[in-house]
This record gives sequence, C-alpha cells and structure tokens, in this order.
Amino acid sequence: MTISTDPHSKILVVDNDAPVRNCIGGYLNETYQVQSAADAKTALEIFEEFNPILVILDGNLPDNIGVKLCEEMQKRKNVFLLVIFSSTGEEARIKIIKAGIDDFICQPFILEDLALKIEILLSEMKTVSPRNLVFGELAIDLMSREVRLKEKTLALTALEFQLLYFLATYPGKAWSRQQLIEKVWGWKCNDARDEQVVDVYIRLIRRKLAKVDSAVPNFIQTTQGYGYTFAPIDRNNKVSR
Repeated sequence: MTISTDPHSKILVVDNDAPVRNCIGGYLNETYQVQSAADAKTALEIFEEFNPILVILDGNLPDNIGVKLCEEMQKRKNVFLLVIFSSTGEEARIKIIKAGIDDFICQPFILEDLALKIEILLSEMKTVSPRNLVFGELAIDLMSREVRLKEKTLALTALEFQLLYFLATYPGKAWSRQQLIEKVWGWKCNDARDEQVVDVYIRLIRRKLAKVDSAVPNFIQTTQGYGYTFAPIDRNNKVSR
C-alpha cells in the first residue's frame, strides 16, 4: 500500500516486543521518518530530540507505563498518539484512552490498516492548528496569544507573536526570509529590502527572550544566506542579540 501523506512526517514507535517494533518500523520507514524505542526512558529521550508528530505506543506496557507515557508526552507538546491494544483488560484500556490518545488499533491487525489510520490522523493534523506549543520552559498559547518563558510572560507585539508561533509550528524546518514575509505578513515579496523586516523582528524576539534569561536556548537559529529555523533541541547556544 502506498501511503499518500507527507514523506517527512516523523513517527516514534514504542513497543517492548522487538519483532512487532521492527515489523512496524520497517514497514512505515518506507514512507515516513521512523525511530523506535523498547522502554519508557528511551522513548522520552527520543521524543525530546526527534520531535515526532505521531507516536505509536504499545498499550500493554507493564505497570501503567503506557498511561504515564501518554500523559507525559501530551504535557510536552501537541502530538498524535495511536495505541496498540492486545489482551489488555477493559479497565486498563479505559485508563489509557483517558490519558489522551487520538486513536487505537487492536491486535491482530494488518499493516495496511495501521497505515490507513496513520494517514487519516496526519490528514487531520494538516487542517487543525495546535493551540499550545511547549518546548521545555517555553510555552506558546495560540488561544490567549501569550508566550511564557520560565513562567514569565513575554510582551510580544501581534506580529512578533505570529512570527514566533509560525516558526515554532514547524520545528527544525528552515524558512527563507521571502517565505516568512509571504506566510506571516501576507505580502508578495519581490524586493530584497522587504526581507530585512524579518531580520528586525527576529532580533526583537531574541532580545525579549534574552531579557528573561540570557542563557536560554537559541530557539530561533539563523540559516546563513537563507533565513531562520526554530530549533528548540539545541540547548547549548546563547540567544543572539
């Protein structure tokens, strides 16, 4: 089956059964970027660095680990959770569903059915903008249009917020200045001088982040000769002024 969705979508598979984990990972890896983990500790480490938009989770992990993982992942960022159930009892199943999952599939299943569920979930993601983005101590709330860093609210203008929110919605993706002008400002950018507006607003956002703590991660990184990337993973760089 050919899965008709974004080939750059990142999926994390968490299952302590190596054959199942490898089978799912190998099948999906033909279309998606896939990483896998056999335990909760490894799963959270990969989750932080890999930044998946969907997690496939074994619902039968022992000692409520599946429930705890669901709750922890939902706290950290908006992500789709698809759980695999097998012999889990009804009570345990209800617990993990209440923990905040988006869909589930029961074993035995065929890989094509799993792929279809993934395709449906990811197509929904394209039409729904997340309201809350959380990256460590940085939280961006679309509903209240509020940005908080280390529990302190940043005084951003409407355009500063919109630019930061847009970049943060696509972590790791490099955007050219021209693309940002067209996506955030809504202008048709035909003049290189227009692109300088982006540099000004990036500097303003960085300065406001630095006022909270000059040692915070460089969330917005410069892609030399091109534009900017929201990269929350790199926590060693200082904020540029």
